[in-house]
Amino acid sequence: MSTHHFPLAIIGGGLGGLTAARVLHVHGIESAIFDLEASAAARTQGGMLDIHEENGQQALHAAGLHDDFLKLVHEGGQAMRLLGPDGTVHVSEEDDGTGGRPEVDRGDLRDLLLNSLPDGTIHWGRKATGARPLGDGRHEVTFVDGSVVTTDLLIGADGAWSRVRPLVSDAEPLYTGICLVETDLFEADTRHPRSAAVVGGGFLIALGHERGFLAHRERDGSLHVYTALRADEVWLDTIDFTDRAAAKAAVLAHFEDWDEGLRALVADAETITPRRIHALPVGHRWDRVPGVTLLGDAAHVMSPFAGEGANLAMFDGAELALAVAAHPGDTEAALAAYEEALFPRGEASAAESAASLDTMFGERGLEQMVDFFTTGPAAR
Repeated sequence: MSTHHFPLAIIGGGLGGLTAARVLHVHGIESAIFDLEASAAARTQGGMLDIHEENGQQALHAAGLHDDFLKLVHEGGQAMRLLGPDGTVHVSEEDDGTGGRPEVDRGDLRDLLLNSLPDGTIHWGRKATGARPLGDGRHEVTFVDGSVVTTDLLIGADGAWSRVRPLVSDAEPLYTGICLVETDLFEADTRHPRSAAVVGGGFLIALGHERGFLAHRERDGSLHVYTALRADEVWLDTIDFTDRAAAKAAVLAHFEDWDEGLRALVADAETITPRRIHALPVGHRWDRVPGVTLLGDAAHVMSPFAGEGANLAMFDGAELALAVAAHPGDTEAALAAYEEALFPRGEASAAESAASLDTMFGERGLEQMVDFFTTGPAAR
């Protein structure tokens, strides 16, 4: 199969890669994205994201899409409830519209970015298998379908298990000790009113005994739930997730003494999917390698318990694109400037995420989170 050359190639069409391509386009710079999905509609994206003023929203401003983003915001989505295992509500906050972290559906945000790019920017069905340097900052990327591309500037936006990362770093994500089981309850107000009442209008956190439930009300009225617990890395492998009833029973065995309204977030679910939480070492960085860099999870995958992953990926993408635009004809100066800010930014957020994991799923997780929301930085 013939090899095609692209001056600037982005591997991965997630939020970070899409933001980079959009901000580059705003500045008149062409890019090509290569994504493993078969098409834009290959799978549902799922999940609500809180987009922070200081990073995710700044990226959307740079992309010229902030006004359109505001139209996607889930009104009421910043409401939050913190419960104990017995169902007692310890903290309840309403969404009065003044918060700095509005909620938006990941799929809606992705569509906004996708639709802002010129036709042909994204090459679907391209799952990278590896990359190698060709000298003078140029690289070659190979894909599962046998196709090959070369590029003058290679951007790894391909997630936790990046195929681009080995060009700059030997680091690999490690298991954090936390497993998630993801469930959905559709048409919650009519089909699952008890669960809808437990979650409320926005975000639910229920913690205790080094485990818990994290749930969002989606814009379509469904509930998206993450059941989290400390477990051996192989625990999920002992469960047959193709047998939904057996999988639910295996998960709920760890919540036998919990409130039935919370248990129903699993018991009544219509989907169930296992996840392991991995993270790169806090402070992951690399020496400058000509012609290549990373963004988002490829650079600093972390646990989701500080809500920074998508925000950082978008901010990384915007900052990288702005650096390229600010250094025309000097890729190395652009990448050096980008990485100088990337490393401390990623380290700070990764440290925060790791600390939040330890707090939430520690022996005093509920008490410490009550303190956080009532007397700590989050109190408002």
